[in-house]
Amino acid sequence: MIIVNFKAYQSAIGEKAVELAKIHDKVAQETGVQIIVAVQPADIYRVVQAVSIPVYAQHVDSVEYGSSTGWILPETIMEAGATGTLLNHSEHRFQSHENLKNVINRLKNDLNLKTIVCAESDDEGAEIAEKMSPDFIAIEPPELIGGDISISTSQPELIKNSVSKIGNNVLVGAGVKNSQDIKIALELGAKGVLLASGITKAGDPESILKDLASAYN
Repeated sequence: MIIVNFKAYQSAIGEKAVELAKIHDKVAQETGVQIIVAVQPADIYRVVQAVSIPVYAQHVDSVEYGSSTGWILPETIMEAGATGTLLNHSEHRFQSHENLKNVINRLKNDLNLKTIVCAESDDEGAEIAEKMSPDFIAIEPPELIGGDISISTSQPELIKNSVSKIGNNVLVGAGVKNSQDIKIALELGAKGVLLASGITKAGDPESILKDLASAYN
């Protein structure tokens, strides 16, 4: 699995999000690698209409129908066509694990949406996995996010420990840039990777995606 978070980069919103998602769709079809894109809430519907790969939200809130102005209601991403969502990213963490657990339960049990929950450490990831049972746990050390040093090369022991504590549903992120980063993660037991700027800010995202996908061959 390769999950690409479009974040709110200027190169990955609106019609640019559609064009970038189409590149992901093309590479997924050509390589057979599962690729998922996580886009801004306002872009979910238009991206879903343009591609066949899974489209995720970047976040939803623990709110229900009613007076929740400005919050992201889980039902809205489902209605827009998303099949899952990221949760608890270091840039938008939940204020409490109780709220996180509540929204995971709603997404899984009521809406049948996939959940990828970000954790900053193997211990946090193990606690979330045990108490909340999301579909995947993405281990992302916050100090490496958006940087040039990957978790695979700088903290391989974190990947190994996370897989040991959590199981085979571990994704890893932070600084992932090339196929070698993915190969290391896979060898250590990870299921896949979560990345962002390495693709969304690239001059030739298709070539980079193809390189990343080659790690699965």
